[in-house]
Amino acid sequence: MPTYSFYDTKTGEEFEALLKISEREEYLRSNPHIQSVITAAAIVGAVSTSKQNKVPDGFKEVLSKVAEAHPESAVGKRHGRKSIKQVKTKQLVDKHLGKF
Repeated sequence: MPTYSFYDTKTGEEFEALLKISEREEYLRSNPHIQSVITAAAIVGAVSTSKQNKVPDGFKEVLSKVAEAHPESAVGKRHGRKSIKQVKTKQLVDKHLGKF
């Protein structure tokens, strides 16, 4: 359930309440002197370690299959397997394109 901010026009008090969306709508209908206050969304960031950021092995397999099917895509360039010949050819092409 989300937390909503409200403003009481009679008392000038601002307060928060933990309600379901349907409860919020009913609360505002039954209390016409209460106004909803729009606030910034609460964004929670997680503290992580290198183990938590590691891509699971099953997903690595999916990425490699996508790379095989689409070798020139961003995923293909990052996760695709390339032969030594492909790598050397790419380096040579990039070298000559850099001259122009």
